Amino acid sequence: MKVLVIGGSGFLGTELIRQATTAGHATVATYASRPGTSSHVSWHPLDLRDPGRLDAVMAEVGADVVVNVSSGNADWAVTAQGPVRLAMAAAKYGCRLVHVSSDAVFSGARVDYDESCLPDPVTPYGAAKAAAETGILLAYPEAVVARTSLIIGDGRSVHERVVHELAAGTREGVLFTDDVRCPVHVADLAAALLELASDRGAAGIHHLAGSDAVSRHGLGILIARRDGLDASRLPTGLRARSTLPGALDVRLDSRATQRNLSTTLRGAHQFMRATV
Repeated sequence: MKVLVIGGSGFLGTELIRQATTAGHATVATYASRPGTSSHVSWHPLDLRDPGRLDAVMAEVGADVVVNVSSGNADWAVTAQGPVRLAMAAAKYGCRLVHVSSDAVFSGARVDYDESCLPDPVTPYGAAKAAAETGILLAYPEAVVARTSLIIGDGRSVHERVVHELAAGTREGVLFTDDVRCPVHVADLAAALLELASDRGAAGIHHLAGSDAVSRHGLGILIARRDGLDASRLPTGLRARSTLPGALDVRLDSRATQRNLSTTLRGAHQFMRATV
């Protein structure tokens, strides 16, 4: 299987490349600003806002499957429109598409969300991700849209770095006790994405999040304990009292997708005790 990773230089993209190459898949990756560090893949610059460049990369690579793990934050042209262009290109060249979306498509009004729940975003980023989901599945119904949550990974994620800086007193801020998500380990997420990529029967919406609902502060405590930090130094706060927009409690229910995966989507309490 030849795999094209869109956004391969990022945190998730790096792990996806590692697992794909280890499994023996021919792997190619794109980058927006600078290539990643893996020497086992060929790197192609790509701006998803440029349809001509996208078509050229797709034609040159000739991938069997494309996995889009790129992130354009709230940039509508990149995060909403870019993935739809990618879906149209994947349909044109007859390759599978797995697109990574986010729990930011939900408001938190109902707390628990399975794959049947319709998006109701409350932030520009969430709106862009929700628009991408809709456009992708309209343009290419055979595509997979995989929603996920906070991605954690052996000290390499943004949240883990924040916890270390807060514990060391080198960063200002708090960890919210009312901001709840279902964190997933980057290795579990990458493995599950590759499973969905190779399963031609998979299509539509899938949830790939950990099995534990944990607050940002609760996750910080787990990180501190694992890494030998003083958890009492982690400042707390309430997101509901802050000016930061976004949902409070969003819990992705991944049980339906999990039943069809050999990869176990571990909860934070489990993967914080394990070495991957």
